Amino acid sequence: MNRGNQVKMFWQDPYLTELRTEALKICENKVIPKETIIFSFSGGQESDAGWINGLKVINSYYQNDAIIYEMEEPLNPEVYDLTLKIDWEKRYRIMKLHSAAHIVYYFAKEILNFDKVIGSNVTSHKSRLDFLYPTSISPQVPEIEKKANNFILKAHDILMREDDKNPDIRHWICENYDMLCGGTHVKNTKEIGLIQLKRTNIGKGKERIEITLKE
Repeated sequence: MNRGNQVKMFWQDPYLTELRTEALKICENKVIPKETIIFSFSGGQESDAGWINGLKVINSYYQNDAIIYEMEEPLNPEVYDLTLKIDWEKRYRIMKLHSAAHIVYYFAKEILNFDKVIGSNVTSHKSRLDFLYPTSISPQVPEIEKKANNFILKAHDILMREDDKNPDIRHWICENYDMLCGGTHVKNTKEIGLIQLKRTNIGKGKERIEITLKE
């Protein structure tokens, strides 16, 4: 079930919600589309909810450079034409929260000057940033939240581009900020809206900032 040369359309246009393509390979309930818009868990970002030819994707994973999708039922092995769809509401919330996480990282780094990030995660409900820090960051969280929201509301453009040396590596760029990232993001910070931050202690010398959309 190993085929390469798959085009990740969610990198080229994360706003695509439906795509017609063809299968590179079908094996019972597993399929490799030639092109895909359905993001699979990577870099801490959760997978999209998606459907292929009306069947729900129940699991997905990378094998080499291709994403393999497992369907709720076997696909017709004689029909190689595929229609892919995603749950746009879920995807859009992920895009907002992922971009927000990068913004919060830069302001938290500026204010706290922590040394090491030890984890991150992005779902459709919240994103989080874990890092080493010797004391509680509760006193600084309001300042980080205020600066992040002020930046977001100024409507800065967000760009995603390939790395100059490796096209499989992507860069998230907003103003002077540049971070390696292969996730999906909004085009402008104004799409994020206001965010809320919550501090959580996850162990001695470890701090977590949880990010949610203010609705």
